[in-house]
Amino acid sequence: MDFNYTPEEVQFRKDLRQWLENALPEGWGETAFEPEDEDERAMFRLDWERKLHSGGWSGINWPKEYGGRGATLIERAIFAEEMARVRAPEGLNIIGHNLAGTTILRHGSEAQKKRFLPKIISSEEVWCQGFSEPNAGSDLASVRTRAERRGDKFIVNGQKIWTSYAQYSQWCFALVRTDPDAPKHKGLSFLLIDMSTPGISIRPLRQISGECEFNETFFDDVEVPVENIVGDINDGWRIAMTTLAYERGPEDALGRQIRFKQELDKLIETTITTVRGGARLVDDPIVRQRLARSITEVEIMRLNAVRTFSKYLNGEERGPDASIIKLYWSHAAQRMYEAAMDILGPTAPIDAPDPLSAAGGRFQLSYLQSKAFTIYSGSSEIQRNIIGERMLGLPR
Repeated sequence: MDFNYTPEEVQFRKDLRQWLENALPEGWGETAFEPEDEDERAMFRLDWERKLHSGGWSGINWPKEYGGRGATLIERAIFAEEMARVRAPEGLNIIGHNLAGTTILRHGSEAQKKRFLPKIISSEEVWCQGFSEPNAGSDLASVRTRAERRGDKFIVNGQKIWTSYAQYSQWCFALVRTDPDAPKHKGLSFLLIDMSTPGISIRPLRQISGECEFNETFFDDVEVPVENIVGDINDGWRIAMTTLAYERGPEDALGRQIRFKQELDKLIETTITTVRGGARLVDDPIVRQRLARSITEVEIMRLNAVRTFSKYLNGEERGPDASIIKLYWSHAAQRMYEAAMDILGPTAPIDAPDPLSAAGGRFQLSYLQSKAFTIYSGSSEIQRNIIGERMLGLPR
């Protein structure tokens, strides 16, 4: 694994840094921040994505014929690093860019690529993901949402849950059951569904953090044109595995790692400036031990992502190794935020703007959000099953 960058990659980083410096609002991260209102924040993030597109920084690793830059995986990694370094706004259409677009690029027809990819890369159309259901979350192959073919349409009935950003989305890609008599992995299809179609209703779900990122989505006799199926009928499981390989892979993990490191740096700074019992928190040997573990684990997150990038560059296909990345970072990040709450002690639960809140209450919110890390994108139990069965050859 070569950790050195080529001159072209160094220039790529410089160009991106210069663009970000000019594109971000003046005082970003110091006097300028994202809106606090959730809906306003969503639109702020959508505007940012469209600004990235206008600057030529959207879907950079997509082929040039579909609006990308044909960037290498290393350049994609540099992009993730630099976006996280300046704490650039997260995208509202992240599911469209990272999951829907990459899946359509890999498995979609040419007509589907021409129809959907330009509006994904420009964020003119926002996407959500219709995989999980109330009784088929981690066990994705057990989805029960039905799609019955009638002539040139599929009629979809059922319910999806945890559909992030559904309230802002124009399209949804969904895993649906098209053959109820086939074995559960065999009777599934991958559909692209227009969210403005009659029969779709959305119910936001309030999370423990107070946010409504997730939704329940209901389909009642929803008509979907046959041409909106990706791949062949009943071949949806294979296509969904491509989607999950990107959702759990190094592109996602590397950006997360940098943001976790920024949080950890803030925690270390807080322990240096906080005095309790006449001594700085950072001088407590137990605190130092907890911090040292998190420092080590955050660095391992980075190395795991870089190692997997190197494997892809050497021609290896995406596979179950993405489960190692997802399993590791989710638990390491949870331990980091649990350590933050333990270290900060009695003041940890106090939220901003209370003057007694530690670090402006940021660790309290992050701690609550981290509880979902080991559930979404496939629970830890599922990741361990994948690693055991597909990588270690253990019996099913």
